[in-house]
Amino acid sequence: MYEITVMREFAAAHAIRLPDGSLEPVHGHNWPVRVTVAAKRLDGIETVMDFHELAHRVDDIVKPFQNSMLNDVEPFAGPAGTLAVNPTAERVAWWIGRQVGEGLPAGVRVVRVEVGEAPGCWAAFCPGAGDRGDGG
Repeated sequence: MYEITVMREFAAAHAIRLPDGSLEPVHGHNWPVRVTVAAKRLDGIETVMDFHELAHRVDDIVKPFQNSMLNDVEPFAGPAGTLAVNPTAERVAWWIGRQVGEGLPAGVRVVRVEVGEAPGCWAAFCPGAGDRGDGG
């Protein structure tokens, strides 16, 4: 198995929904992101895929998050100001992973997306067989 990883970062605010249904106070983070993709075999030029292509894909996915309130952007925003998806670091990693996985070259798959929320605090999404990404 061969893997490549790209790292990116964006700045955004969020307020996650707490167990009692309330929202925590709005606060911001610099969100470092690491995306790892893998392939069993290298392509015709001996790579998993082009690093630049993967980096551009991640840039396009996180662009709507940059300097935003995550609660207000897809996939987190719901109708009438509600949350469709709680904007936790875990769900940010999930969304990035699901989006990166669409349209990768044949034989290449996302193996891990890590998102940092605070120094020393990381969440990861590792898609697997049968993963629906909906918490089930």
